[in-house]
Amino acid sequence: GIGSDLIQLSKGRLTTTKTRIISRNQQMIRLDTEMRAELTTKEEHAFIDATLRYLQIQKPDIVIFEDYNKGVLKENIIQKLMRHCRSLGILVAVDPKREHFLDYAGATIFKPNLKEIREGLNLALTDINTETLDEAHRKLKEHLSHQLSLITLSERGIYYNEDVEGEMLPSHLRHIADVSGAGDTVIAVASMVYALTGDARKAASWSNIAGGLVCEEAGVVPVNKQKLEAEILRLAEPVAEE
Repeated sequence: GIGSDLIQLSKGRLTTTKTRIISRNQQMIRLDTEMRAELTTKEEHAFIDATLRYLQIQKPDIVIFEDYNKGVLKENIIQKLMRHCRSLGILVAVDPKREHFLDYAGATIFKPNLKEIREGLNLALTDINTETLDEAHRKLKEHLSHQLSLITLSERGIYYNEDVEGEMLPSHLRHIADVSGAGDTVIAVASMVYALTGDARKAASWSNIAGGLVCEEAGVVPVNKQKLEAEILRLAEPVAEE
């Protein structure tokens, strides 16, 4: 049921293919076949036009920039789409990579992981605690003037800061089979919850649980709604009516 109208075809780019080597239900290695060159001017214009038209007509509650550093999210594409989102009052969530790390000024949610924070801000971050992460948030804020920092900490859990106070939420004990798609799950659930409730802690807590759940299964899987609800009731707080 996912719409495919916005899929762009290119004669000059092959489709990214990921080959995963699995042993005993765990991913050992992944081999990628892909092109990472930036979009051509022709491809870029078609992509921008189609996306702006979609945003203008559909007016979604939130747009997620999932930056895989594959050449699609160029600086001018990022700026034009974000400017249009702001003009329409659409929330913007960003899952960044190093190359365009600081090009997302004005985002609503900015969700790097530890590696991306270290590379993007040139921070050592050897000690992971609330104080050091508060400092990382302040440095991010200086560059981006964004609303909410969400920093995923792998086995340490997740950190969030909305300028009121920073907090680290621990991860929950899991049997990890495959971490593929965990970051995507976190940004998706956090964006949805924040758009619905405006509650930063709830967005961080529920997305932290969701990211852990998908790591229990091999391969890239969608989070199961019923299982997620049960885990939220068990580990966090009651599910809101939304």
